[in-house]
Amino acid sequence: MTSISVILVVDSSIVENKREIQGISPCCLTQSILEVMPVLVVKDGPGTQVPAQLQRISIPLLSPTSDCTGKTVKGRVVHKGPLVSMGEDNYVLKTVIQEEDSQQNMSPEHSSINIILFGALAKDYSESVSQGDMLLVTGFTVGNSPTAQKDKLHACNLQLAGDDAWMYVWPSTVSSRASVPRKRTSPASTEVTKAAKVVKYTYVPLSDLKPGVVVNVYAVVTFFKQPFRTKGTDYCSTLKITDQSNKKVGCTIFCDKLEEHPKIFKMGDIIRLHRVKTQLFNGAISLLTSHGFSVVTFDGMVGSPVVPRTSSGSFKFGEEDCQVVEALRTWAANQSLVPAEPCVPLSAVQPKTYFDLTCQLLAKAPVDSSCTLLKVWDGSKCPHPLLDVFVEPNTLEGSPTLSKDMANLTANVLVYDNHVEVARQFKPGSYLRIYNLHAVPGASRLPSNDSGQSDQTGHLGFHLHGGTSYGRGLRVLPEDSPDILDLKRILETFSESDINDSSMFEVWSTPPESFGTAPDEIATERTCDHTVEQVSLAEVKSRGPPQMFHIQAQLKSYQPQRLYQSLKLFCHKCKTIRDVPDDVTVGGLFSEAQKDVGPCNNGYWTLVLPLPREPPSESPSRTLTLLMSSQLMGKGKAKELIFLKGATLEETCRIASAYSNIVPVTSPQGTMTPMDLSAPFLFRGTKRYYGCKQCSQLKVGESLGEGVEVWDEKSVADALGVQLLQYGLLMKLELQDGTGSLEALLWRDAESFFHVSAEDAAADQEAQDRVQETMDRLCPPGSSTAERPWMDLCLSAYTVEENGQRRACYQICHTDTRGTNTHTHPHATPSDT
Repeated sequence: MTSISVILVVDSSIVENKREIQGISPCCLTQSILEVMPVLVVKDGPGTQVPAQLQRISIPLLSPTSDCTGKTVKGRVVHKGPLVSMGEDNYVLKTVIQEEDSQQNMSPEHSSINIILFGALAKDYSESVSQGDMLLVTGFTVGNSPTAQKDKLHACNLQLAGDDAWMYVWPSTVSSRASVPRKRTSPASTEVTKAAKVVKYTYVPLSDLKPGVVVNVYAVVTFFKQPFRTKGTDYCSTLKITDQSNKKVGCTIFCDKLEEHPKIFKMGDIIRLHRVKTQLFNGAISLLTSHGFSVVTFDGMVGSPVVPRTSSGSFKFGEEDCQVVEALRTWAANQSLVPAEPCVPLSAVQPKTYFDLTCQLLAKAPVDSSCTLLKVWDGSKCPHPLLDVFVEPNTLEGSPTLSKDMANLTANVLVYDNHVEVARQFKPGSYLRIYNLHAVPGASRLPSNDSGQSDQTGHLGFHLHGGTSYGRGLRVLPEDSPDILDLKRILETFSESDINDSSMFEVWSTPPESFGTAPDEIATERTCDHTVEQVSLAEVKSRGPPQMFHIQAQLKSYQPQRLYQSLKLFCHKCKTIRDVPDDVTVGGLFSEAQKDVGPCNNGYWTLVLPLPREPPSESPSRTLTLLMSSQLMGKGKAKELIFLKGATLEETCRIASAYSNIVPVTSPQGTMTPMDLSAPFLFRGTKRYYGCKQCSQLKVGESLGEGVEVWDEKSVADALGVQLLQYGLLMKLELQDGTGSLEALLWRDAESFFHVSAEDAAADQEAQDRVQETMDRLCPPGSSTAERPWMDLCLSAYTVEENGQRRACYQICHTDTRGTNTHTHPHATPSDT
């Protein structure tokens, strides 16, 4: 049995509470054992000394940019609003305090400020505090007051929520006697009101989450991205979590400060989230930060100490929490959620791979505005020769490299784009974890470093590309992290003289690569199951076909600009592609066919209709002939297939709107036959169908369609001996990222890309408009590159031979656009050509 004396200090009062602690793990003995609600009513006067670590800030000095860490604000309550319930255990209360010991002539606009309280804190304040009481608050955030113009108070307000928020209250009856000296007599000099009760948090299994509620959860991290700056002032990080219910949930975290984000170091870490809001997104439950949000993380490895990781100055953590963390660790290990080897040492790195690296930073130097060089090592020797980089000595911070006989112990890491800001804050000697680092063989040279540079073809360089895909990023590991204990032991075996030797300072270079900053909008998503890493366009062109690639790029331009020209007709048999003829061309073919005025002798039931001349003085008389199969008439299906001779294109379209299948025909030598296949061989409502001239073998007989139950375009084509052409959408897109540009076709999966059937687009204006809207979103007219969204694309590389020359071609596949309505299309998409 272990005994411990716990002392809780509240201003000048000291409460000694001796408790017998049994069976509590050592990790919990360092945490707060006496847990109380954060509204403390003090019986001593307002001159009581506050805890030494807190510093008071005057109300007039407050601004939205104020650093509130470890700060307090003090004033008298001049207004107390009502408690407003926003749902179960969700309250809001507004109060106003005025600073009394500031300048006497200072107006309320400067010395009085609104305070907004959230959650249980608001309820406890409502029950414990009265107007006229003296109040000292800490753990607040400062925001702009939306009512400043109306109430003529301070332009900012204070917001209190979550575990960090505390209040010390001196009742007004006590304050009035503050000048009377009081002797500290007993622990009763501090009174914890009825608000002083043990905090009990309820944690919801991920499988029980419902949309629109604020919850607390414990979970295992299965994927995470390092925080990145949004367009506003926040940083955003995303992660995926799961628990024993096997439910996987996404979580998006927004915080003003980088250090307030979860301290996650690897997949399998345990995370505790307080006050996160559930929402329904794309049909699935996800979590989002809400008022009072707090987070604590733990190492996920079984057997490691249960040490909370958080930037919060105060948080609740007890024996029950230890048990939950241990249970999640054991469950995750049995589910193989924790990688056996989360990081790869330099000694095991292979070219063209992506890996996570735990290392120590030896030195760093800026290369240019979008690239920073980090010189790192992990004590192991890479089996491949490593590229070296030259920078001006006066730009290098730290020890440049190791001794010459340890050439492959120092790795030069080039950090690009959005990671540069993070890397420049690192201090040499710190321990890093770099996520999704790319081992690039034979990188080319950096600009302005050509002179005196040896050939390093085949040498291995390391690039941390821009963006956050695949969790790409880097961060500092704390000195007490279990993940660096082995690394420290290895590095300690090297002498200090080795580390300070600069004889290996040689020259190499590589062009900075850039994917741009972390994209705020991804306009497309990949639908494939390929397990390939994302690469740059420069790498795509260097590797060559045949391969599948995942890329992230923007649309620079596209052809054709007139989107109706992207409609094509494709023959599956001979693999030819032809344009869809316009109405002028088709109308001319119908006019030419009207010259055939001979009879049809195929044994079909015939109806001849003389038509008036239009105008009578100029146009010759003509007849319209309708032919129907006697066989179909005997089955009562005569109107299901009608052959039409002598009609104009306009007349054919009118008749097709009333009948299922209209086949325009002519009768050379008195035998009925379909029209020239340059024109549609079939009209079905507003849709037109074409046949392949090369592959069709036309036939029309009385035994037409024996055994056919339903007449559609396929059965009509089979009955007439026509090889049906399929509609398709064909476009050429010029893609770009920071490494170059590349032209790719959009053909095979164009219908799924636009969520539109090509057959519908040929007949329906609404479908055509959807294609146009999609292109306008990907490449807005008159827009700059920065205004265009990024696209996640799957790219197929293949070889085409033309005039005896082979060249690489690229086609976008397995990719859908986001944010558009999905319309199903029953037709198969054209295959690769």
